[in-house]
Amino acid sequence: MRPLPVFVTVLLTAALAYYIYIPLPDAIQEPWRLMMLDAALRTTMTLAAVKSWLGLGHYIHTIRRSTEGMESILRPGSSGGGVTPGVRVSDVTFAGVPVRVYEPLAGGDGHLRRGLVFLHGGGWALGSGKKGSYDTVNRMLSDELNTVVVSVEYRLYPEVHFPVQYLDCLTAAKHFLSPEVLSRYEVDPERVGMAGDSAGGNLAAAVVQEISSDGGVSVKFSVQALIYPVLQALDFNTPSYLQNQHIPILYRPLMVRFWLQYLSADLSLESQCLENNHSSLDHPDISPEVRARLDWTVLLAPKYRKKHKPVIVDKGSPGKTVQLPGLLDVRASPLLAGPEVLAKCPRTYILTCEFDVLRDDGLMYARRLQDAGVEVTNDHYRDGFHGCFSFAVWPFDFDLGKRAVRAYLNWLKDNL
Repeated sequence: MRPLPVFVTVLLTAALAYYIYIPLPDAIQEPWRLMMLDAALRTTMTLAAVKSWLGLGHYIHTIRRSTEGMESILRPGSSGGGVTPGVRVSDVTFAGVPVRVYEPLAGGDGHLRRGLVFLHGGGWALGSGKKGSYDTVNRMLSDELNTVVVSVEYRLYPEVHFPVQYLDCLTAAKHFLSPEVLSRYEVDPERVGMAGDSAGGNLAAAVVQEISSDGGVSVKFSVQALIYPVLQALDFNTPSYLQNQHIPILYRPLMVRFWLQYLSADLSLESQCLENNHSSLDHPDISPEVRARLDWTVLLAPKYRKKHKPVIVDKGSPGKTVQLPGLLDVRASPLLAGPEVLAKCPRTYILTCEFDVLRDDGLMYARRLQDAGVEVTNDHYRDGFHGCFSFAVWPFDFDLGKRAVRAYLNWLKDNL
């Protein structure tokens, strides 16, 4: 090989390695696989941003098309789901909301089964319960646990904003919980659960709070399973937000952007939120009581607080807070709910990951639920990173993801 081609090859290889490589904590297993996945996602988001800047469509739409295209190439037929002989899958609507229903073929004929409503993640803007590991895990759950699973295809940003996503999920959940629908699917009304991951965990927690407190709903959820849920938008400087701000796949600024999109706020407020200017002490609507509901100096164990100090701004930027109308709405931030609401919640499973900006949201919620008298199981993965639950199926399968899914299934088997 001639010197110039060799030099160019070496240079390109070095450039590619530089682009892919990011420093990761030693505790994270299979680091290069995570780096490769992160590089692919970063590339997709960068190209989507460029296309949007050129006026070639909304960047979220571009990301959706890109991820769906990759899914169809790597998992042929994935859009229609795989095949599980023991499960019947149907796409229907519940009170006008699209859902995918997984029904186990065994255990019917008068024998009541478990029921579960599942809400997928994706920053209230991306994802579908019909694709990838969501579909695979729901099929496994339905088959192994003899469970009727309802995966809700709630509407997404930019087509809609808060509270539409929440209302879609609440509507579908109430429909499923109605005695006539449970009877039709031969589901035991005493064994119906709610589950969701990330933004889906946010929606799940909010829907469970509402239904648990609604005297007009006769059937309540008996359990909830929250996978690294996002639960508050007041403090983007918790120890986990700072510790893991550069850890893939959910970077700190990206989570702030997801929140701003969801709340239909000006995206230029990102820097204000990163500095906690949006929740300053002079905010007229944030009382000391509300602040205490996410006071991580009290709610987190010392091993998570470490040497971090609260980032508290005395005076926010003039006029900024009014542009976040849903900031204190418990339907958007379930961690802000009062103890009287939390006390009515069912037995809870919360999965948290050490290397996740949302770690402390989940840990604080676990503590507040326990303080309210709710039985909580917290599975904390010391080698975990955000999104790992979705990486349990080839070709994005991590050993961590397989462990997380199995622990989730085992908990539901024992508690639902």
